[in-house]
Amino acid sequence: MERKRPGMPSGARMPHQGAPMGPPGPPYGGSPAVRPGLPSPVMEPSRKRPAPSQQVQQQQQQQQQQQQQQQAVQNRARKKPVGFPGANEMPARQMDMREPQSDPTLGSNAKRRKMADKILPQRIRELVPESQAYMDLLAFERKLDQTIMRKRVDIQEALKRPMKQQKRKLRLYISNTFNPARPDADDSDGSIASWELRVEGKLLDDPGKQKKKFSSFFKSLVIELDKDLYGPDNHLVEWHRTPTTQETDGFQVKRPGDVSVRCTLLLMLEYQPPQFKLDPRLARLLGIHTQTRSCIIQALWQYVKTNKLQDSHDKEYINCDKYFQQIFDCPRLKFSEIPQRLTNLLLPPDPIVINHVISVDPNDQKKTACYDIDVEVDDPLKSQMSSFLLSTANQQEIASLDNKIHETIESINQLKIQRDFMLSFSRDPKGYIQDWLKSQSRDFKLMTDVVGNPEEERRAAFYHEPWSQEAVSRYFYCKIQQRRQELEQALAVRNT
Repeated sequence: MERKRPGMPSGARMPHQGAPMGPPGPPYGGSPAVRPGLPSPVMEPSRKRPAPSQQVQQQQQQQQQQQQQQQAVQNRARKKPVGFPGANEMPARQMDMREPQSDPTLGSNAKRRKMADKILPQRIRELVPESQAYMDLLAFERKLDQTIMRKRVDIQEALKRPMKQQKRKLRLYISNTFNPARPDADDSDGSIASWELRVEGKLLDDPGKQKKKFSSFFKSLVIELDKDLYGPDNHLVEWHRTPTTQETDGFQVKRPGDVSVRCTLLLMLEYQPPQFKLDPRLARLLGIHTQTRSCIIQALWQYVKTNKLQDSHDKEYINCDKYFQQIFDCPRLKFSEIPQRLTNLLLPPDPIVINHVISVDPNDQKKTACYDIDVEVDDPLKSQMSSFLLSTANQQEIASLDNKIHETIESINQLKIQRDFMLSFSRDPKGYIQDWLKSQSRDFKLMTDVVGNPEEERRAAFYHEPWSQEAVSRYFYCKIQQRRQELEQALAVRNT
């Protein structure tokens, strides 16, 4: 059976201890509830409920307030009356939501959001049937992007593997001019006879758009002149490639002299990947003179398989035949040791040697010596694949067009929201405004931490409820208790 407090009207229930009664805040703030005239010791223990400490109660209230504010912000962004543009959607207060999407640091999530932003809502497509053509183009674009991405991955994997190089002809032109001495020349160069040697070349049938420079095919070039004429310190002209070398279309050498000179040109080709000359014994065994390290090891493995030199019990070892024993100087070895043992058997490749006579005879001035040299060049397909990767990676024009599409779709959505608002308002202006005001009021109360219903609390009927008599009694009793404590403290101070 429900227990009643003295002085409470019939049907009224006493709220639980610590809960605020009536309107929030003073003078109706919650305090320990005891009727006036009943001192605290006289109260029955069974009639009193243990109240939490004031500090714990404040912490709980703060947590509840924070949760309510967060929920209000979420509701503000999520809940709006149907068709009414919110703060982020009003034309006068538009917020630019495209900037964080175009940020490259957002990763794949931003890309997915961008693709979703391009799609027109179903209701807009129903209003504008012609928009189906745009959706078809969007689907085609998605398929095209997937195809390009797949091709990009295939090309990247293909470029990681070494591509076979093509053999081409490099035509070498060697010519010289002779400048006889002029007694009437003002400068010292003209008064002394001299000659000038030119070494030039070009790649025959080069289909590439960017012509390779002549020096890019060589690692070094040495011109050895007659030592008797120019001495041991000035008879060599050398050029060696360095990381900072500027490529050139040819070489020129100028020296004083009025007699024909015999010279030797030593050209060392630039191999990519590097090639090596094999030891004569290994070269006779494999039938290879100059080749890359990987091809040499592959040829050795082919020789081992052909002659069945691999140990039948321990596959890791090779039983050397008489030729292997002469080359590697051991009866048995591991195949994994061969790359290390090859180091002493591989030599730099032989240079190309050309003997030439620098003639000072005026009748031989127009003669040019031509030589064809076999060189290896990259497959043109490799450069085309690299250019394709660069063209698909740099898509500034496509990105700008995508931004324009996003802006257009956003403006369409804004217009759709405004249209829905106007239609809803035209159907039922009164009901629509009332629903909107209720929603805005509810969100405003949550965001500003307002408890209760201000609309009801401002009316007089609110204070004639059954709980008002109990609330007034509690308020006055709290004031009496507060005054009593102040007097007791004053008397205690005076007695001390």
